[in-house]
Amino acid sequence: MKGINKVAVIGAGVMGAGIAAQIANAGVPVLLFDRPVESSEDKEGRNQIAKDAIGKLIKSNPAALMSKGNAKRITPANTEDDLGLLSDCDWIVEAIIEDVTIKQTLYKKIDKFRKKGAVFSSNTSTLCREQLVAGLPESFRRDFLITHFFNPPRYMRLLELVSGPEVSEEQCKLIERFCDHSLGKGVVHCRDTPGFLANRIGIFWLQCAVVEAMKQNISIELADAVIGRPFGIPKTGVFALLDMVGLDLMPHVLSSMSESLPPDDPFHEIYQEPELIKTLIADGYTGRKGKGGFYRLRPDSSDKIKEAIDLNTGDYAKAERPVVAVVKKAGRKNPRKVLEDDSTAGRYAWSVMSKTLAYAASLVPDVSDDIEAIDEAMRLGYNWKYGPFELLDQIGAEWFCAKLRSEKIEVPSVLRNVGTGKFYRKSKGAREVFGPEGQYLKRYPNAGVLRLDDIKARSKPVMRNPSASLWDLDDDVLCLEFHSKMNSLNLWTLSMMDRAREKIETSEYKALVVYNDGSNFSVGANIGLMSVAARLWAYPFIDYMVRRGQETYKALKFAPFPVVSAPSGMALGGACELLLHSDAVQAHAETYTGLVEVGVGIIPGWGGCKEMMCRWSLASDTPRGPMPAVSKVFELIGLAQVAKSAEEARDMKIIRADDRITMNRDRVLADAKERALELVSGYHAPTAAEIALPGESGKVALDLAVEGFRKSGKATPHDVVVSAALSTVLSGGDTDMTGKVSEDRLLQLEREAFHTLCRHPDTIERVHHMLKTGKPLRN
Repeated sequence: MKGINKVAVIGAGVMGAGIAAQIANAGVPVLLFDRPVESSEDKEGRNQIAKDAIGKLIKSNPAALMSKGNAKRITPANTEDDLGLLSDCDWIVEAIIEDVTIKQTLYKKIDKFRKKGAVFSSNTSTLCREQLVAGLPESFRRDFLITHFFNPPRYMRLLELVSGPEVSEEQCKLIERFCDHSLGKGVVHCRDTPGFLANRIGIFWLQCAVVEAMKQNISIELADAVIGRPFGIPKTGVFALLDMVGLDLMPHVLSSMSESLPPDDPFHEIYQEPELIKTLIADGYTGRKGKGGFYRLRPDSSDKIKEAIDLNTGDYAKAERPVVAVVKKAGRKNPRKVLEDDSTAGRYAWSVMSKTLAYAASLVPDVSDDIEAIDEAMRLGYNWKYGPFELLDQIGAEWFCAKLRSEKIEVPSVLRNVGTGKFYRKSKGAREVFGPEGQYLKRYPNAGVLRLDDIKARSKPVMRNPSASLWDLDDDVLCLEFHSKMNSLNLWTLSMMDRAREKIETSEYKALVVYNDGSNFSVGANIGLMSVAARLWAYPFIDYMVRRGQETYKALKFAPFPVVSAPSGMALGGACELLLHSDAVQAHAETYTGLVEVGVGIIPGWGGCKEMMCRWSLASDTPRGPMPAVSKVFELIGLAQVAKSAEEARDMKIIRADDRITMNRDRVLADAKERALELVSGYHAPTAAEIALPGESGKVALDLAVEGFRKSGKATPHDVVVSAALSTVLSGGDTDMTGKVSEDRLLQLEREAFHTLCRHPDTIERVHHMLKTGKPLRN
């Protein structure tokens, strides 16, 4: 099968530039086109719109580029002078205004220059493929798809793919594979219907939530609180999400949906354009990109006081954080308790979620006969933790249908057909999904996808304790899974690491993969234990935990089998130290890692200082002499720098040059297992390193730099204390720069520094503050 080696994106707006950035993140060169600047006479000036877009990508926050250097892969161009450059592009993506006439004019212009067989796709979110290709040549229609990205393209995982009867399976597979493997997208095949899948349901849900809140006189704070946690919906809820998306976009999307949906679609029953929203938009209240929206920061205050709008009066008042009793009782996995509740919150939740879930069910089978695809679209496109049918399984389809009937609401056929059953079930160790014909179909993951959930469905853990489990991945590979709160590390976790090592050393197992399905690999050691120990003056317990962590990580590093860590999301503090002690890292591209301990007044104590010093001292690209490595590691740890991507982690040497990065989250575990098996053949444990460090002279230089920061107000008094302890460790203590420092000596220095810092009252204050507020204290 041919590949995608070069891409062109037409349209350098927010979406087009974001798509170009993600393609560059994948390591593929991309041309970014926009209209020429007609007033400019030189070539560079005519490309200024695209050049400005690339400049914004470099400065964007959240970052569109996984490394600023990726911008070099994006070449600015314009649609008058540079169309000849399309001749060697394998894929051309159009991301311009949602107007059929303008799009088709562009298509005809570009078709003269694209190479034969190059895929052409539109990023449209509101127009159907049939409209876009009407009247165009057969040769163009054969290569035309819709590839609907969600904004921002780097972070939103959904890609909706719409094909047509003329398009070959090969063309579809080409784009699907590239978007899956290289761009990290969850590709959902959609029929050519208005809004496709995610927006068809998501826009209905948002509109319904707004209309019902106005009808029932519900505050937006209460609405966001109740349409959130119990349903697995992000804490933004509805109104904060609309502020994020942009209020000015909604009228266009709603109008388009109203025009394109069939007359009997339930959307028409809730479609309206409230005067309040029109007024907000006219006054510049377009959401976060404007002066605010449903929420805003008080304009006459420097204290960043958050205000919420009253949907009836349009007046702003200080935003409240309502404590909703039924939400508190329901927790995260009991949505039915909320829907049953006869309170203001419960009635509002039912009015929104009953309509939304019934609407999603009504789309089967006409819009889609794939229940799993609908759930996937809402999970990846709207960040719902559970799709509509997964929610219905939690609620109980039979109960839901009965309540709909009691309110004389029509029950969709798929709900009637599932009856007392569930949409997803386990049968003989396999997961099954309710099919369009009323039968259950086995769920088969895509090739190269391995999910821990599927392993759990067919087997029991090899070992388990309250914080971690061991799972058999087959092929003699074990998987260590964390499952404490936020996957924090504690003595139970360390115990399971030791047991995993002992199990592999004494059995037929050959390798260990450290992985979990959580949104975060691990937030690091549980500092709550440190807080409790400090209150009880149980400092020997802290000393024991530090030594135990060092011994466990050291034993894993020098074990006679390969250890591959496979992080995604946050891997901070002690979790970052685990990556540093692993033989290899198979990181998801969206891995955020770093040694952040100084934020709570301590330093890395499980070998993080030691491993970073060895990495930087022995690296071929580090300038010679002991100080360059010491200075760099002092900066990384002392400033608690966190890599914002796996690529940045590689620049920080937390991830080695030969470690691998997986773009698609669903493929991380399979890739990590494959990497572990590669390492098994001829595996030899690493040898302990010895490095040259500057000793007292190096420490003096570092301490003088910190003192300068203190005098200028950039370092607090306790920053100076923590930095002094860190400089002692990194400079090698009382060593002579002509000698070598062993790994064990560095571990000893870490323990001594940790021992002193954890007893300091300012450290204890930092720990308490972090646990209470989630933010570091500058004391």
